[in-house]
Amino acid sequence: MKFIKTILSWIYTLVIVIRHRLYDWGVFKSVSFPIPVVCIGNITVGGTGKTPMVEYLLSQLSARYTIAVLSRGYGRRTKGYREVSADDSYLDVGDEPLQIKLKFGNTLIVVCEDRVEAIERITKEHPEVNLVIMDDGFQHRAIKPKVNVIIVDSTRPIDRDRMLPLGRLRDVSSRLSAAQFFVVTKCTEEMSPLDRRLWRNKLRKIAFQKVYFTGIKECNIEPLFHFDEREEVNYGQHAIVMSGIGNPRNFARRAEQNFYVVDKAVFADHHRYTVEDLKAVYAKLRKNPRAIVLMTEKDAVRLRRATRLPEALRRAMYYQPIEINFIDGPDRDFIGNLIAEIEHKESDKEE
Repeated sequence: MKFIKTILSWIYTLVIVIRHRLYDWGVFKSVSFPIPVVCIGNITVGGTGKTPMVEYLLSQLSARYTIAVLSRGYGRRTKGYREVSADDSYLDVGDEPLQIKLKFGNTLIVVCEDRVEAIERITKEHPEVNLVIMDDGFQHRAIKPKVNVIIVDSTRPIDRDRMLPLGRLRDVSSRLSAAQFFVVTKCTEEMSPLDRRLWRNKLRKIAFQKVYFTGIKECNIEPLFHFDEREEVNYGQHAIVMSGIGNPRNFARRAEQNFYVVDKAVFADHHRYTVEDLKAVYAKLRKNPRAIVLMTEKDAVRLRRATRLPEALRRAMYYQPIEINFIDGPDRDFIGNLIAEIEHKESDKEE
């Protein structure tokens, strides 16, 4: 099996390298747009923390720019260009775009597998938009972003990883030279200056590139369903951890720091929960009737319209919102440098 994976990994790497060369040589064309495009991307599969970064940028930049967020809408059952509404089902627009829309209701959120078509429509139909944040578009080289922000999971060092399907790399490490900013996520407060220096040495390929380090700030847990009366939840009480995300280990580890985890229900990333799945979770709850069922915010988006659940399960369901937290230097330094990069490029174009 490993031999087969090795051969497939070589083939995959060769295809990726040839594709990049065709773009570098101009055989395949990259399109630039009159409004700046900030790409939030990575070179690995799984949850590195792109969505929290998009949400962070919206919270910091919306006062300065009229922003549209563009996503592929992974896992949706629809095709083509679609503007996300808060009333949409995650099945039609994807769980992450819907999560962002529910938190930033006045922001234009668009899903489309053809990013060039999407930005053309955004600029034509929404002339007020003067900044596009493209979620997970680093491999989509048909668009030439003004700024690339690459998200790197500190628990999965790139230099120790391998290309798919042997590892989790979906792009070659040489592509890191296209980034202006790196944001290393899921760092602990105990990360030493030496560790940060080592990460900078791994990531920086060109002198102007900047590397930032972030941890996860946990907000107060929220009930998935609201009741007029319900028991108060206290840290330290029993919990069943439920997750369908790219990297569930970090979520489970943080839950164990705040609760006494008595059971887990782990599913694949972007999992579509079935009746049988929820029956299995309810069975775990009946064995631990005083526990809560704690899930991620992305899971909550997928389950917010779940019907015909037992009341005991509905009352027990909570989700954990998170935010990113810069731990190495002030976050204003990152935002200030990002704005300077965006506006410097715009001024260059005007000249």
